[in-house]
Amino acid sequence: MAGKSADEWFAEYELSHRNPVNKRIHWICVPVIAAAFLGLLWELPAPRQSWITINWSIVAMLAALAFYIRMSLRLAIGMAIAFALLACGFIAYRQTLATPLWIPSLTLFVTAWIGQFIGHQIEGKKPAFFQDLQFLLIGPAWVLRDFYRRMGW
Repeated sequence: MAGKSADEWFAEYELSHRNPVNKRIHWICVPVIAAAFLGLLWELPAPRQSWITINWSIVAMLAALAFYIRMSLRLAIGMAIAFALLACGFIAYRQTLATPLWIPSLTLFVTAWIGQFIGHQIEGKKPAFFQDLQFLLIGPAWVLRDFYRRMGW
């Protein structure tokens, strides 16, 4: 069974993201939510073996990449770069700062979700993920697609 194409996902997602203010809010809040969620996962305890430590954030990134690859190789490459930069950022953060990563991650996660719900209040429509949880993965790809368009890619 073939999944939806990127264009099909985006067309559906855009039904509840037409208002320019809501779009701007999403352009900021969606990447923040994704990064904060992965930051929270980074801090979760995970099983350790003598030769490897499982990191739940990396597991989530790989699962998301599998979804993006099926949807669009071009978007998957961009998301892989974003995930790699995030992982490097998390490692650097943990090496240099005493505050646990989960504290700013949780703060940003809650704040950005408040922003999202304000955007949807302005839009007058429910968030797309109420219809299908997979839209939680579409939001970051939608922002990336918009970024590609702005860069002329």
